[in-house]
Formats: sequence, structure tokens, C-alpha cells
Amino acid sequence: MNQPSRRDLLRAGAVASAAVLYPSPASAAPPPDCPPPLGPVRVLPDDPRYADLVRRGNRRFVGTPDEVRVVGATDQVVAAVQDAVRTGRRVAVRGGGHGFEGFVDDPAVRMVIDMSGLTEVYHDPRRYGFAVEAGATLGEAYRRLFLGWGVTIPGGSCPGVGVGGHVAGGGYGRLSRLHGLAADHLYAIEVVVVDRGGTARAVVATREPTDPHRDLWWAHTGAGGGTFGVVTRYWFRSLPTPPARVVDFTVTWPWDGMDEAGFCRLAGNFGRWCARNSAPDSRGRHLYGELILFRPQAGGHTLTGQVPHGSRHLLDELVAALGDGVGVTPTVSAQTLPWLAATLHADDDGKGWRLKVKSAFHRAPLTDRQLHVAYRHLTRADTDLLTGSLSLNTYGGAINAVPSTATAAAHRDASMLLFYLAGWSDPAADARGMAWIREFYRDMYADTGGVPPGGAYINYPDVDLRAETRAWPDLYYGPNYPRLQQVKARWDPRNVFHHDLSVRPPRQ
Repeated sequence: MNQPSRRDLLRAGAVASAAVLYPSPASAAPPPDCPPPLGPVRVLPDDPRYADLVRRGNRRFVGTPDEVRVVGATDQVVAAVQDAVRTGRRVAVRGGGHGFEGFVDDPAVRMVIDMSGLTEVYHDPRRYGFAVEAGATLGEAYRRLFLGWGVTIPGGSCPGVGVGGHVAGGGYGRLSRLHGLAADHLYAIEVVVVDRGGTARAVVATREPTDPHRDLWWAHTGAGGGTFGVVTRYWFRSLPTPPARVVDFTVTWPWDGMDEAGFCRLAGNFGRWCARNSAPDSRGRHLYGELILFRPQAGGHTLTGQVPHGSRHLLDELVAALGDGVGVTPTVSAQTLPWLAATLHADDDGKGWRLKVKSAFHRAPLTDRQLHVAYRHLTRADTDLLTGSLSLNTYGGAINAVPSTATAAAHRDASMLLFYLAGWSDPAADARGMAWIREFYRDMYADTGGVPPGGAYINYPDVDLRAETRAWPDLYYGPNYPRLQQVKARWDPRNVFHHDLSVRPPRQ
């Protein structure tokens, strides 16, 4: 059975104002008079394209908007937003369609702006950086940046994820422990906003200290999408060069023969390795790995990841460290591939599933109590859940070199990012699937009121947190929340752009 997964995770000098550029004969931006690739297209409910456009995400949610506006240029986005404001319709934006909650498919949303035509990736000599339009997927951006200039964005590991929401939420992936979050390389951003008078317009904001729009740039370095406006384009500078070759690996420890003590040992060993290797100068920062702890029906627990070819010894050391005291022998599959081939390999995006996810940042390994809670919930026999897992992801490294207030991504001291997932296909199983993951999460953090003390990742949104705690903004945004509220008040004073976990306007 295929298991759905989505993983989505700086050097201090990487955000310097001076850009390292890689011009080439093909590096020029598209001519200003070049027509957009498509759009604007108005797709209404009786259009044969409508069914596809409203089913591009988590199958628990299917939208019913009055129209989907497919756009291919910034001025088309401005026009769509203006139409929504003029007619009093709530608007939302869809890029790659990998949102875990129903923010775009909310019944209150009457217009969806689909970014399928905004997919260009190019070098922009006017802004001394690489431009990536918000409708591009990560895979498209990786391929074109690497083949054109030999650089990449250190973003997520699922090629089908849209750039637009991913970068705005920080953007974490396989190269982040070496090079920071995707947002750590963000120089400028183009956003369609709505002023107090109800007029939509496009604004470009940069990280330059003298830019009067700098606060809008800062808000898009970790606060997530859907709060301040519609992102249409990003510009990146100081992008890193990826390794020429990487070791792509999968290590599986079978459930057969593994008792509770062995399970706890495996997960505990992984947490201890992460804690030892989360500093910005750690030698282990070269390795990215995620240990996916599955229910017994999956057959075993899987460590997947990537390490530069010259650092293969780190994988061998990690496998040895994780296996200490586990009591079962793993199978190891590892192959050396060119970086791009490894990065673009098959993407099991989970879009055919009904999904619920939760997340948590951890500074330290799981406690003994948490390890036993994880074992109990993963081995529960009172549920027929098809897919249930807990992924422990390596974090830290270069990510932790950045001050928590330098970007809106405040979680800069973690060693692991935990990803809880429940997946099923039958709508009749919704209640059982939701109950399983909610009980699991609540029990894991029973000592801290049912929520993780280290916070949660906005790109893995979980509306339960809003229902369960008044302090939910602190979990996602930390001490940056009041500052984000001021940005909200300035750039979206009418609260045109909002969802269940968006930044709230400050109280008047």
C-alpha cells in the first residue's frame, strides 16, 4: 500500500544584500510586452473544467465557489481581486493544491484564484535576482534554476507543492539544514493587496532596510499564505549550489520481531541523534532524514532521506546509532544519483486521500512517556485506519543560525519537526480517522495542555489548535505575532484575506 507523505524543511551571510548572480545567455526576464501564458479564464460551475479545479487538494474538502479565475499575469490577479471586493465575495487562492485544511474550499469562499498560469522562472537583471512566479511548483523551480544557473532553493521534498504558499510559510526541505529555509533567501516579493478604500493593487516589497514596504516582505518569510494578499512573484538572491551527487536512501526496520522496548529505542535514538546534530556547525547538518513510524499494517518503520555523496559515512553512522538496542535488523537501500534526479523523483502527494495532519517542533528527544504513547496509538487495534503515522524529521543546522525575529519564521531552536498524519479513503471513516489523530496528539502533549510547547509549523496547518487553545497564534508565530498583526492592519485593513489560522487584525 502506498503511504501518503509530505515533507515539507542559513548561513548568516545568505541574506546579505549583495547578490551572487549566475548570468547566462538565457537569463533575461521575459520581455515586458510578452503576452501571459494563459488567462484570465472564468470557470463557472457548469464548465467541464470546474470539477477538476475544485478538487485539487485534500479530499476531505471540495469547494463550491461561484467561479474559479485561472490567471496568468499579475494584472489579471489585480482584476480578479478587485471583482471579488466590488461584489462582496470572499476570495481565496490556489497554487499547487497541497493545503491540508479547507482554507481554499471553505463554503464561504465564492471566488478561487487559480495560479496555474503564473509559472515562469527566470533571472531578472532589474532586481539582481532569480524570479519565481507563485504558481510554479517546487519541482519546476528546482529544475529550471539548476539547469539554467546551477543553483536551487532549499525548499520542500515534494516536487508537486506550489511555490506560493510554501515559501510564505518559511519553506523547509532536504537542503535546509545546510542552507536555511527557502524564505531565508528571499529578496523581494510581489503581492496584490487591497487598501482601506477597497482598491486592489500590486506592491513589490524587498528586504532592503530603506524600503518602506519592507514589513510586507518580512511577513512573507514565515507567516504562511492567505493573510496579507495574493503573492504573484518571488525574487531570490544568494541561492546555494546543491551537491553534484547525493546518496538517496531508504532504511526499513520491520515490525516483525520489534517489541515496545525496541520501538521506543528506535524513536528515542533518532531524537538523541537530532539533538546532537542540530547546531549550525554540526557535522551532521549535511544529512537530511525522516523516520516515519507506521502502524503495523505498513510492515515496518522507514528512514528516508538524502546526504551528499561525499558524506555517505554520516548515513552509516546514523543507521548504526538508530539500530542500537532495537533488536531487529534493518534493510538498507541506497543509491547515488545526480542531485536533480534524486530531487524530482516520484512524488506521492496524497491528493487522492482524505487527510488530517498535525505538527510539532521539538528541541529535545521524545520523553519516555511520549515514546510509550506513540507506541500505544500506532498499535491500537480498535481502529481500522488505513494509514496512520508519525514522522520525526531532522531540523536545525543552518535554520538555527538565524535569529527568531529576523524572519517571520520564529522557530529557530528546534532539533526535530514532527509530522502526524492520518489518511483514509472512505468518507464514512472521517470520524474514526479524526478521533485517532486527535487522541494521539492530545496524549503526546498531555503534560502541556494537549499542545506542543515548542510550537507548530504553519505549512502543516491544523485548525484543531484554534479550537483547543486561545494561545494558538503563539504556537505558529511565537513572539512575532504582534508584529504580524501590525503588518495585517497596514496591508489588509479590510481583512479581505483570511482563513481559520490567518493572522488576526489587532484589536482596535
